[in-house]
Amino acid sequence: MKKLPGIFNDVIGPVMRGPSSSHTAASWRIGRIALDILNEPLKAALIEFDREGAWAPNYREQGTTMGFDGGLSGLDITDEMMKSAERYALQKDIIIEYQVSSFTADHPNTVRLTLRGIAGKTVQIIAVSLGGGSFEIRSVNGFPVRLNGDLFGLMIFTAGKPDISEELKGVIPSGIDFSSQRKGEVISYEFKSAYPFPAELIAGLKNHQGISDISVINPIMPVIAGRQTEMPFTTIPSLLEFARDRNADLGELGLIYEKCISGYPEEELNRLMKEIINIIHNSINTGLKGTHYEDRILPQQSHLIREAEDQGRIRDSVVNRIIENVSALMESKSAMEVVVAAPTAGSCGTVGGALRAVYDNLGTSAGRSENSADELVKAYFAAGIVGAYFAQGPGFSAEEHGCQVECGAASGMAAAGIVQLMGGTARQALDAASMAIQNMIGLICDPVADRVEVPCLGKNISAAVNAYASAIMSVSGFNAVIPLDQVIQTVSEVGRSMPSCVKCTGKGGLAATEAALNLKNRLTQKI
Repeated sequence: MKKLPGIFNDVIGPVMRGPSSSHTAASWRIGRIALDILNEPLKAALIEFDREGAWAPNYREQGTTMGFDGGLSGLDITDEMMKSAERYALQKDIIIEYQVSSFTADHPNTVRLTLRGIAGKTVQIIAVSLGGGSFEIRSVNGFPVRLNGDLFGLMIFTAGKPDISEELKGVIPSGIDFSSQRKGEVISYEFKSAYPFPAELIAGLKNHQGISDISVINPIMPVIAGRQTEMPFTTIPSLLEFARDRNADLGELGLIYEKCISGYPEEELNRLMKEIINIIHNSINTGLKGTHYEDRILPQQSHLIREAEDQGRIRDSVVNRIIENVSALMESKSAMEVVVAAPTAGSCGTVGGALRAVYDNLGTSAGRSENSADELVKAYFAAGIVGAYFAQGPGFSAEEHGCQVECGAASGMAAAGIVQLMGGTARQALDAASMAIQNMIGLICDPVADRVEVPCLGKNISAAVNAYASAIMSVSGFNAVIPLDQVIQTVSEVGRSMPSCVKCTGKGGLAATEAALNLKNRLTQKI
């Protein structure tokens, strides 16, 4: 069965600290899986970035070192200590060095880790960040692998010993994938499972005379893979046909999609989404209360909307609340507070800020102090399934396709969620997503001074307001003209034609202006 992106694993999440999901969350996840592969306490690590890749010019400023320092020292990414992860690693006597090098890489976000344990064991790992916190470990000690953090794994390497593949196949329980590879005298054996390995299997392997070391790899993603069931729709046209036949809205379809992906019951999926929404709302409240972080460009500004309203300079409106909420989320993110990447940290303000504002506004206009929480959950599932189809296309890596796959994707997701809140149909929600993304095709990624603040704040606000306008247009009967699947395909094509200087490298766009370069120099001198 084809593996599809999940709403919780790939679209609405991860829950994290840090300026960038592709830099901070992915590096943290890679680091945590790398510790499992090493299978002994870490003593030293060398982290190398490809000289020609997108990470080389900005890995410190965009939080990659924060992610690796925290992941390799065993911190949870939501731990307050993540803000000082480098110091924490030193306190644990772990030496982590960073270096820009030249090595073979087929992705702009490629990293090579060389880890040494306290007993002298070493492993070398090559991994990539795929955008939005998703990652893939592609090589371990020169052996090709595909580890995405969504399965349980066992990894064994032997040198100068007989091949025991046939013997291992005889003891593997059903449902566990097994593979082996040989390079010279070294043989690798790999097990993958959607469920924890039986204790007796691990004990038996550890006692096997031909095996001296086993690495037990635990999943790091919210939803374990390999438990999926058959999807009742595949393409966007088939989704619309299913919606018409079942008279289902997009929120219901999003829940069905994630139920098939995860194998989880609806009650559990709704509970997980409520937890995510609660974190997003707490992040908005944190931002509105005021945040501070030394290494950032913008001060708190989210409070200025209410002040302007109180002074009579502007009138209260849902757009004001969108701007306020989006700003608060982005300020929480830039202060290294806990946020939810949706679909990325760089675009984390759009979906949460827009849906909270519209949700509150609709509740007030209906004469109620609060809308049903279930309506908001359905709106997030509607947003999530749009993101899932986007992930099947270009994905969320700005280093590959620019900000059109961050704020552009988030705008489409938010538009669909807003239509759901307005009581619109599945077609209206998808048309709103189409119109919203159409308006943001070609959006470049050019963060000033390599901080994910300027023009990222303005792009998030524009994406959220664009989502609101697109939802109103669609529910009112405006014609999207271009179907969502063709819009997503166009984003991929435009992304491939973009020069790398405007794909989050800090070498083009606003990042290359005189004012931006002067600001970067000042910030660098302060560090």
